[in-house]
Amino acid sequence: MTTQDSTTAVGTAHPLEQITSEEIELARRLLDSAGLIADTTRFAYLGLLDPPKDLLYSATEMEIPRKIRVMLYDPSKSWSADIILSLTSGEIESQRDIDPEFDGQVPVLLEEFDTVEEILAADEGWINALASRGLTPSQVRVAPLSAGVFDYENEEGKRLLRGLGFVQNSPEDHAWAHPIDRLVAFVDLENRRVDRLIDDGPVPVPEINGNYTDSAVSGELRDDMKPIEITQPEGASFTLEGNHLSWLGWDLRVGFDAREGLVLHQIHHTQNQRRRSLIHRASISEMVVPYGDPAPYRSWQNYFDTGEYLVGRDANSLKLGCDCLGEIHYMSPVVADDFGNARVIENGICIHEEDAGIGWKHTDEWAGSNEVRRNRRLVVSFFTTVGNYDYGFYWYLYLDGTIEFEAKATGIVFTAALPHKGYKYASEIAPGLAAPYHQHLFGARLDMMLDGHTNAVDELDVVRLPKSSENPHGNAFTQSRLRLGHEKQAVRDANAAAGRIWQVSNPNSLNQVGEPVGYTLYPQNNPTLAMADNSSIAARAAFTRHDLWVTRFAEGELYAAGDLVNRNPGGAGLPAFVEADRDIDGQDIVLWHSFGLTHFPRPEDWPIMPVDTVGFSLKPHGFFNENPMLNIPSSAGSHCATDAPGSGGHCGA
Repeated sequence: MTTQDSTTAVGTAHPLEQITSEEIELARRLLDSAGLIADTTRFAYLGLLDPPKDLLYSATEMEIPRKIRVMLYDPSKSWSADIILSLTSGEIESQRDIDPEFDGQVPVLLEEFDTVEEILAADEGWINALASRGLTPSQVRVAPLSAGVFDYENEEGKRLLRGLGFVQNSPEDHAWAHPIDRLVAFVDLENRRVDRLIDDGPVPVPEINGNYTDSAVSGELRDDMKPIEITQPEGASFTLEGNHLSWLGWDLRVGFDAREGLVLHQIHHTQNQRRRSLIHRASISEMVVPYGDPAPYRSWQNYFDTGEYLVGRDANSLKLGCDCLGEIHYMSPVVADDFGNARVIENGICIHEEDAGIGWKHTDEWAGSNEVRRNRRLVVSFFTTVGNYDYGFYWYLYLDGTIEFEAKATGIVFTAALPHKGYKYASEIAPGLAAPYHQHLFGARLDMMLDGHTNAVDELDVVRLPKSSENPHGNAFTQSRLRLGHEKQAVRDANAAAGRIWQVSNPNSLNQVGEPVGYTLYPQNNPTLAMADNSSIAARAAFTRHDLWVTRFAEGELYAAGDLVNRNPGGAGLPAFVEADRDIDGQDIVLWHSFGLTHFPRPEDWPIMPVDTVGFSLKPHGFFNENPMLNIPSSAGSHCATDAPGSGGHCGA
């Protein structure tokens, strides 16, 4: 069963409600009236601006204006601007022209994907390079890839994409199976020309069949899978009013942004009629996919899928029974297209609840008791496609108070022709077909608010103690605690050997044993950025070089790699934020956690990659006075029954 949300009218929205089609249309009219839109003007980004935090918690909802942030771009004038306007007053509040040489560029436009192919199809050098391989432009699809910032001559301040070619044998053919290697074009989008062409001569184009729905590849479909039906006869346990979501003690507002995708606002938990704040705003503020192949055709590959390509704008419309199972509620977020028109992403957000296994269990022979309770979780998710890869962003809330984030990576690995057997920067995933080593790195931004705005962070390590008079058998171990006092000290690395975790607490809110209430961040301890410290990508994606950053909250500090990522030379975002080295002990703080996958592709990742996952957990530590799942009833016997031979059939009391 599915249900569908309703659209909030302009002027009646809660300050944190999702943006509506009417608001996008109003914003466009205001910009047009101000003379800022011509036929050649494009909307690189449009999104709802978060209201100031102090105003949000001190004013009534009706006093808080709805504001929009817009990034405009006009290629005919080589002009771009960052604009803030008020929908409430109808006024443009600020406008800043962007200097592409120093600031970077606005995000990549969807229409520029086609522009790259159009420019190359008319370029003599590209045509000749393809002809030397027995190909014509009509046979070739070009991947429009963000350019980064490197030491190539005459690229400063230009709006560039770099193009790699793939042969497509038919309109239905998955061209990623047929990479054209030793050839890359550097394309100047504004001047519609090729700035540089690297062509080191033809090599055979792999002819692997990458069409994974072709029975010649997949084999005959299985006929031995029995159906799995997920039903909730009495409906779901959550309610959604506007974008305010409530579920079994949890409540929050579900936001959506063209850049970040899902944004969770004002996460609270209620127990014994006491409603408590946990997180003001949670999002994945940036993600980057850097590649580790030094060949000149790929050494520049690193894509900021959030800041350059806008993962929210590229969100999928989800399908019941395929993307989501069970008692589903969909939300249909709205984004602006390249021309500033509203575009609804039908069923772009999926909300449902899942069984999460055993919550707690004990058989006590002394007391003669045998009790078990099942946990469950609320799932808020969306999926996005950026070129060859597909990513799922999943936020989980559990009955035991745990908050988790999980990224699911799938799709098609980026391919190249294998230079030779034993090539040490790529895997051979099929005969003659290589997939370069790469990473998928994410940056979470968690604006913490445990029982209020005065929070602190401690780093906790396991400490192994030597034998001593106090520890005569050498069995003792303890835990060290380091309070992070200032921002530069709080740039931290994970340490799996020490079991390192980070605990957020509120020194002004004590639990029943007199300790500050807390929540603990558990990292997955995967590698951080694998590239050299003095590389271009290390400067541009500095947030990926460390697992944890903690900053003092400041309005406008939203993105781990800065506001303008496309062609930004580096230093923006977190490195700039922490430069002031502000006090973070007992302050209004933001936790930034970097995490990700390091992918050495396998043959099993071809022709389509099984989902790989990565994420983190936030678990309560002293936030509750006892296990918050004590009041969960035992499962009804009818739902525990099974026809399996030898089964006892029931788990209920």
